[in-house]
Amino acid sequence: MTDTTSNPQADTARASELGAVARFLKATEIDTRMIGMIGALLVIWIGLHVISSLRLGVNPLDFDSRTFLTPRNLWNLSVQTSAVAIMACGMVLVIVMRNIDLSVGSAEGLIGMVMGFAQVHFLVRFVGLELGNPWIWVLALVIGLALGLLIGAFQGFVIAYLEVPAFIVTLGGLLVWRGAAWWVTSGQTVAPLNATFQLMGGGPAGSIGATWSWVVGIVACLAVVFGLFNGRVQRKRFRFPLRPIWAEALLGVVTCGAIMGAVWLANSYPWPIGIVNRYAAANNITVPEGGLFIAHGIAIPVLMAVAVGLVMTFITNRTRFGRYVFAIGGNPEAANLAGINTRWITMKVFMIMGVLATIAAAISSARQNSATNVLGTLDELLVIAAAVIGGTSLAGGSGTIIGAMLGALLMQSLQSGMVLLGVDSPLQSIVVGAVLVIAVWLDTVYRKRV
Repeated sequence: MTDTTSNPQADTARASELGAVARFLKATEIDTRMIGMIGALLVIWIGLHVISSLRLGVNPLDFDSRTFLTPRNLWNLSVQTSAVAIMACGMVLVIVMRNIDLSVGSAEGLIGMVMGFAQVHFLVRFVGLELGNPWIWVLALVIGLALGLLIGAFQGFVIAYLEVPAFIVTLGGLLVWRGAAWWVTSGQTVAPLNATFQLMGGGPAGSIGATWSWVVGIVACLAVVFGLFNGRVQRKRFRFPLRPIWAEALLGVVTCGAIMGAVWLANSYPWPIGIVNRYAAANNITVPEGGLFIAHGIAIPVLMAVAVGLVMTFITNRTRFGRYVFAIGGNPEAANLAGINTRWITMKVFMIMGVLATIAAAISSARQNSATNVLGTLDELLVIAAAVIGGTSLAGGSGTIIGAMLGALLMQSLQSGMVLLGVDSPLQSIVVGAVLVIAVWLDTVYRKRV
């Protein structure tokens, strides 16, 4: 017979331990789901690193250049995540309002193809500009933004004013925009793109170098310190509860440490030897015997993704529009009775989604230095998964931008790791789909317990 009597001392110790954790979380106001997501990301990174090391027959602690946790792979991972993270920021608002957008990948492909066609054919043949003209990339981007805004406005209008379900509208958009992308050039790849436009894709030229990366990191840390200080001042002003000083200091140290660590990692990835030698020859630089180390630094697409994340966070947390979006998602009927123009807000959310799809299309096509018909294929799956994994509820009313961006990093880490391990493409799709289902299930379990 099993002894079911409890140990009073053990129960007291467990209660005390849980109490300490609860007090810590309450003092720092850290979201437990965010901690779980960061923990899951670290587990995935370490797991992929160990598996890739064992597969190559090397010691995981040696950090061989062919394994997962290396500056080269993590730098490329940050660039690959940028486009999905940017679209995930818009998908948060869409899902918060209890809608869905299945067309973002196809819209990204169409917009990328139109921008490529504009650079290589339209602006050159019909406007008379040369491909190297500094205005070509600007005009192409303006054309892409106008198209993205138009696509978002059209879909938002049909959803909000004609009351067609978002699932049906965007499912139709998935097919229509993908077909339209093929129709623009009859399936032909458009290349090469404008040299300045290519900078949005990253690479040695599309990075800001070591010095400016440190400058950006220091400025970001100063902004974090100012944000914590200003937040404390505002709490005192409105007599809100204050975090303990140690909690403020801990948040500042951890955040700044993560920022400076990311900068150090970006500066640890050097230019390829061939590019370094060409750069040295062009600038009359003598290459030392051990080689010349030139750091990539932070990639431009990563800076673009961070900028979008900051802007979208401000919009969702600090503007009337953002509050309306969450109010509509929480209770559409109550929001409508409160006088909120729910139809116009819905249309604006899809317009924002179209603009963000344009930025993602610019980054993706610039990385490839071409516009192809496969651009953005299945990105809608990654974007939706990133938003849901990041804590955005499919029931509407809740979600965070930073969570969606971390979700995008997690999804891209899985995909990048599977490519590094040589996993077949069909199996990659199976894993991504399974992760999405598990994320929704965990979200359901979490909300039942809260």
